[in-house]
Amino acid sequence: MSRFFITTVLPIIALAMGVLGFVQVQHGSKPVPPLSPPTPPVRSPYGKTVAASGIVEPKYESIAIGTALSGIVLEVFVPAESVGQQVKQGDSLFRVDDRHLKAQLALHQANLTSAKATLAKLEAMPREESLPPLAARVKAMEAQRSRLFDQFQRSQKLLTTKAITDEELIQRRLSYEEADQQWSQAKSEYDLLKAGTWQPDLQVAKAAVAIATAQVQQIQTEIDRALVRAPTDGEVLQVNVRPGQSVSAQSGQGLIMLGDSSELRVRIDIDEHDIPRFHKSAAARAYQRGDSQHELALHFVRLEPFVIPKKSLTGDNKERVDTRVLQAIYSLETPANTVFVGQQLDVFLDAAQSTPFNTSVTP
Repeated sequence: MSRFFITTVLPIIALAMGVLGFVQVQHGSKPVPPLSPPTPPVRSPYGKTVAASGIVEPKYESIAIGTALSGIVLEVFVPAESVGQQVKQGDSLFRVDDRHLKAQLALHQANLTSAKATLAKLEAMPREESLPPLAARVKAMEAQRSRLFDQFQRSQKLLTTKAITDEELIQRRLSYEEADQQWSQAKSEYDLLKAGTWQPDLQVAKAAVAIATAQVQQIQTEIDRALVRAPTDGEVLQVNVRPGQSVSAQSGQGLIMLGDSSELRVRIDIDEHDIPRFHKSAAARAYQRGDSQHELALHFVRLEPFVIPKKSLTGDNKERVDTRVLQAIYSLETPANTVFVGQQLDVFLDAAQSTPFNTSVTP
């Protein structure tokens, strides 16, 4: 390597690299201008406040519709595309497979028909056509009895003259007694048939009809339970069931969510540390997440005077989950179109008012 490169070129390259590094360091050390948040943070409109979080819910809370019978869903009358539509009380929502129940219903209906026919037969006894033959048989047996009795009496007189033997007399007496018993039997059968059906037999037949009727009603009830209907008027908020899906009565899963969205309410969780500063007459305002400019006026509805473990979490990394909360229900006086059921709101209650704490429920 030449002496010129060592003594001249290398120092120039080193100097250029040093200058470039100095420039880069200076440029990277410039302070980054502060960035403004997308939306300004929510600030309490009150000087002294109780801050809480609230969940929007329908007027009478959300109703999770389940199924009374386990099985495969055959039909869904309110598909997912119809979420948001209004339904009336008694409207069909979905139907669980009930084909085996309909087969059982046909069997029990046939048993009911048979039991009713048997009862009708017993109630119609005796048949008019069956009495004349028995009456004629009684008369025939009575005539034979009289004939044999006459022969027996004549034989007694002949015995005194030794015209017949003792053996012949005995044979004629036995023949008369046999005819007398046959006549009594025929007369008893005629009287039994003429009297109609025995009352205990009618009671047994009526009980059989009652049992068959109850079995039909039981299966009809099971078929009706397979068709899930709306328990009240409301809006379909969510559909979690599809045709062909297997559902269970024990899962407790909300297959369809219903709610009366004509009036939205907010369920507020008040931290147990803030309970002494809360009172129902305090003014309340709510804000949607991401919209600190438009406040929502709240009106106190009722208080649930039972402190429960906190379940609704806001997502704040400083939030405590080992605390308990008191739940108060407020109505949205003028709910915006952008407020939805299940939405979480930031709520502020005025703690400067002097009204004492009261847990009474507004009627």
